[in-house]
Amino acid sequence: MTLRPATIDDLPAIMDLERRSFPTDAWSEETMGTEVSSIHNFYLVDEEDGAVVGYGGLRALPGAADADIQTIALDAAHRGKGRGRALLEALIAEAKRRGARELFLDVRADNPVAEGLYLSEGFVELVRRPRYYQPDGVDAIVMRLDLARWTPTAEATA
Repeated sequence: MTLRPATIDDLPAIMDLERRSFPTDAWSEETMGTEVSSIHNFYLVDEEDGAVVGYGGLRALPGAADADIQTIALDAAHRGKGRGRALLEALIAEAKRRGARELFLDVRADNPVAEGLYLSEGFVELVRRPRYYQPDGVDAIVMRLDLARWTPTAEATA
């Protein structure tokens, strides 16, 4: 596993994963390109043998009190091996580095694995947005992390 900052050159690989991970509500290439290239964002890719197998993004304006996890996706063949946690923890650490005190994210209510990961890192559910994810009509669970209380897991720091 190799995490590194994403560049616009990673956009084709990111979009391939985006479309496979979120087939009904994938972001457009234009939107993702804007996300990856924005100075207000921090995007990482996870590589294995030179291939992008995951990505994650954070919006955290330096000096702002809050930040948002924009997205995290992993190729299905690479899930369950700690890679999602590593991406998440790197994004959390960057939010802290940028001075955020709170970190927010939305997760699909039909994704209990991702929800469990976020809960294990200290995120708590704030509210549910009914039928937020379209066209599927799936609820969004809005979660919050108090960054002052967060510490990385032993696996991520080893």
